[in-house]
Amino acid sequence: MPKTVIESSEGESRNSLSSRSVIQGTWRDGLIMLAQGCKHGTKSCVIFVKRAGETRHGLRKNMAKGRLAPSPTGAQHPGNARTFLVAWLAARSTGSQLILRIEDLDSPRVKPWAMTQAVEDLAWLGLDWDEGPNTQPSASEPNSAKTQNWLDDPAWNGFVQSRRLARYAEIFHALQQGEWIYPCTCSRADVSQAASAPHQGHEPAIYPGTCRHRQVADADQLAEGSYCWRFRTAGFTKPMGWEDRIAGEQSAILPHTLGDFVIAKADGTPAYQLAVVVDDHDMEVGEVVRGDDLIPSTYRQLALYQVLGWTAPEFAHVPLVKGPDGLRLAKRHGDSRLSILREAGVDSREVIGWLACSLGLSSDEAPVSPAELIAEFAWDKIPRQPVTFPREIWDRWLGK
Repeated sequence: MPKTVIESSEGESRNSLSSRSVIQGTWRDGLIMLAQGCKHGTKSCVIFVKRAGETRHGLRKNMAKGRLAPSPTGAQHPGNARTFLVAWLAARSTGSQLILRIEDLDSPRVKPWAMTQAVEDLAWLGLDWDEGPNTQPSASEPNSAKTQNWLDDPAWNGFVQSRRLARYAEIFHALQQGEWIYPCTCSRADVSQAASAPHQGHEPAIYPGTCRHRQVADADQLAEGSYCWRFRTAGFTKPMGWEDRIAGEQSAILPHTLGDFVIAKADGTPAYQLAVVVDDHDMEVGEVVRGDDLIPSTYRQLALYQVLGWTAPEFAHVPLVKGPDGLRLAKRHGDSRLSILREAGVDSREVIGWLACSLGLSSDEAPVSPAELIAEFAWDKIPRQPVTFPREIWDRWLGK
């Protein structure tokens, strides 16, 4: 993988950490290290990244990498499997490589056992990868020691977000230098109460800009742990968007529809929006496939790509799997853990068969392997509407 060259607006340059490097240390340690060693020196500093075959703006073209990025906040279910299958087929149908990355920054919701379980579930489904933890067990040893102990191997630190804090700190510091972010003392309740319009679903209320007058240096006057860091969106006055491979054309004016968003939490942990952009850039991901509940996040991430001078990947947002009540599939709809099926000895091809039918890749739910679906894959076959998970399918899989 080529090394990245970071340049300031004044032409200085230095090599960044390679995405394959073993990056350890804490988020705050990284900030201290960078504060002492940064040579950018001006508030106007904005970093630009040069890489062969890239343009400064626009979407990344012809990049041969996709990714599987489970979040270990709980067990994986058929909804997760459906999105992973699309990501896998999208890559394999074009001969592209796949990365496995563990997105484990959502503490305290992260459950350590869920990391290994997610990896085992992917292997059981027949979804392999080319870069990332080499933990894929054999069918005869699904709970092998190799799988159980993979987190102890520092060779895979570059593919686990909690091991990449120093890298995120590097980019966070660059955003500070350009005054693209500011300290914010508002709580979620404060934001909701001050919002001028109601909000729905999982999206927070649009931030009213209460702390937007602050500069980076103002953080020195605030108590540690009393503030998060927000990204300024006021300058993004023109429509921003992309042509989604599934959802179609997307467009919005960022400050009007989503507002300033959190880049780092009050405890110093980098937020999802920052971490995923840095990861996808460093790992040269050219195609991001994920649930359509993350469409709002894509606007935020595109703003970061633009400010950082990085080329964004292509996006495909898969409609969610829902329960009979129309809500996102969850525990309230009954047990739907893939690990239950795996441990019960269910043939994973039965699960893939239902997923394939729900995606328009098969006319029936007959058992099938992911590899057998590669020739059938096409973006225009995937429905744009969510699908309901029928409980009787679960019972049939378990032979009830």
